[in-house]
Amino acid sequence: MKSQRTVNVFYGHVFTGLAFMFFGTWGATQYVAARLGYQSQLGAPVFSINGVPVYEPWAWLFWAYHYEAYAPWVFDHASWITNGSFFLMFGVMVILAILRAKKRDRKSDSYGSARWSTEKELVDSGLCGQHGVVLAQSGDARFHQTNKDDETKWIMDKPGGHLLRHNGPEHVFCFAPTRSGKGVGLVIPTMLIWPGSVIAYDIKKELWAATAGWRKQFSHCWRFEPTSPDSVCFNPLLEIRKGQYEVRDVQNVADILVDPDGSKERHDHWEKTGHALLVGVILHVLYAEKDKSLSGVANFLSDPAREINDTLNYMLSFRHLGDRTHPVVAACAREMLNKSENELSGVVSTAMSFLGLYRDPVVAKNTATSDFCIQDLMNSENPVSLYLVVPPSDIDRTKPLMRLILNQFGRRLTEKLEYKGTHYRHRLLFMLDEFPSLGRLGFFETELAFMAGYGIKCFMIAQSLNQIEKAYGQNNSILDNAHVRVTYGALDERTAKRISDMLGQATEIRAQKNLAGGRLSPWLGHIMVSEQESPRPLLTPGEILQLPGDEALVMIGNMAPYRGKKVMYYQDKRFKGRAWLPAPESLAELRSELIRQPLNEWYSGVSGIPLPSSTNTNGLISMTEGSILGQDGSTGGITSGTEVLDKEIDLDDVVIFKNHLYLDENNKDVEEECRRDLEDAEDAMNIQQNTQSNKQSLDRRRIIEFDRNTIDTEDLPL
Repeated sequence: MKSQRTVNVFYGHVFTGLAFMFFGTWGATQYVAARLGYQSQLGAPVFSINGVPVYEPWAWLFWAYHYEAYAPWVFDHASWITNGSFFLMFGVMVILAILRAKKRDRKSDSYGSARWSTEKELVDSGLCGQHGVVLAQSGDARFHQTNKDDETKWIMDKPGGHLLRHNGPEHVFCFAPTRSGKGVGLVIPTMLIWPGSVIAYDIKKELWAATAGWRKQFSHCWRFEPTSPDSVCFNPLLEIRKGQYEVRDVQNVADILVDPDGSKERHDHWEKTGHALLVGVILHVLYAEKDKSLSGVANFLSDPAREINDTLNYMLSFRHLGDRTHPVVAACAREMLNKSENELSGVVSTAMSFLGLYRDPVVAKNTATSDFCIQDLMNSENPVSLYLVVPPSDIDRTKPLMRLILNQFGRRLTEKLEYKGTHYRHRLLFMLDEFPSLGRLGFFETELAFMAGYGIKCFMIAQSLNQIEKAYGQNNSILDNAHVRVTYGALDERTAKRISDMLGQATEIRAQKNLAGGRLSPWLGHIMVSEQESPRPLLTPGEILQLPGDEALVMIGNMAPYRGKKVMYYQDKRFKGRAWLPAPESLAELRSELIRQPLNEWYSGVSGIPLPSSTNTNGLISMTEGSILGQDGSTGGITSGTEVLDKEIDLDDVVIFKNHLYLDENNKDVEEECRRDLEDAEDAMNIQQNTQSNKQSLDRRRIIEFDRNTIDTEDLPL
């Protein structure tokens, strides 16, 4: 649509001026005639209106020449009227010029109404509050650029008047090129002010070093670094719930195991049958084996002491549920036994290929037990800060484990929604830097839309939109479910074009002037001003590619975008005092941050082994020399240590935790084959050589030590 108008500026102004002069002079003439009583000496009028004579507009000038001496004050007033009309003429011309300019600069929305938000709008929308994740700072911040040692840096001269934060339940997505300041401007500042629980995917361990020292002052800081000996432990299999949900939980674990990279939308025959085998083996390991971990699953499937057929027959005949085999385990074992030898070999090889990571003894150790449980993140007394640390050299190798943990956490925390009040103590922030490096997490794509209702907020960061499309496909919904989007520009044309489209289109009015008249004329006869509307992106792709290094673009649903400035925490007094405080490093320091030893039902009634600082003794029994005492001091029917071998004890009632063997006193059922199981495990349970080095106990328990013929007791700490 085009809007064009032509204005003859010169003649328009002349006509306006003459009109005011004409009517001003005419008004002065009629005033003089009225004051002089319309005497005949004034001459004949031109015409009359209702008996009132009307004279020529300029007549009073002639009358002044002849009669001013007789009535000077009348002609003075006429002079004021005429001069006033001249001043009024100039005033009206100025007003018309202003109105013309405003009309020319009016905001049209013929092609779009995109514009930048104002700071007042930001304040009114609550983005300048005291809580929430950090997005940017207001545009009044001032930076200057320096070049030292061939490295360009931005130095902040003045911080912005407002810090833009988003504290709503909606998710945040940031896409910015590498080395553009995502960590220093978004991730670290957010970690330094977020008051709730957080799960941070920390690739370079920089986030832990910069923020854990501060966060440990008000939250439990845990570092799960599967490739490091100094790490808290987490066993994904112990989060499988025993009972009606166990099959579902195991299948969810197997889903991630058979898709380690998140790149497969469909699985072939070997992956499907490998999935079925893993479901059955994991269930069997949880019910029957001592090492209830993914490393234990790998060791069970590849036991060098027996053939795979013997292993499957063992699963088929084992009594998992009292006097019967678990139906899912039995079905799995029978399905595998029905296959030909070659096909079975291929299925087992496929399943084992998904468990190779857990052959690493360090990874196996860190996933053998759990120092915390998923529910601790949102329901502990204090917030929890869980850092998932992976060195860059191990990103690909540990990706299956990180994907499994995030998938398990996300699913478990979004299973139950309370309609009366909240079912959590602390909100949880998923801080996922380099989010696409985790591969396609189907859970996040499908459940981002309603995770906010469970108190979970996601902050996802990528280098470009191309990374998201590569991991999730071109028609993904990741960006659709991110209510808040932040970008620092782009380095590729596709992302720049997408950002330009998201910012929107404005309508631009352009004025074109055509000059008419002789070249040597004292003035131009015509100045033709033509106005034309045309569409223009708020920022073109080229302008986005050239976006200054100190600027940030913030796009929020239902609001106009905002062009602000980046945050640089190390130059900002609001953050730099909190950063890089000493963080826990040694294993002892990490364990001091733990809440308690998590309860777990897979150890046949043993509710968990409490840490020394805990007073919880549920599920454990104490011993004195030659006797086994319950919590109330009773012997529970066993009066001496030597009588233990005369009783039949179910091996499922025994748990090995950090080389200590405990009995559960709650389960009184004994089975006849327990003695044989204990004899087979005799060597593995012999910890006699370790009993003398642990005399100092904060929470004393008695340990049962098995010898070939006798049972001795010794005081040991947990």
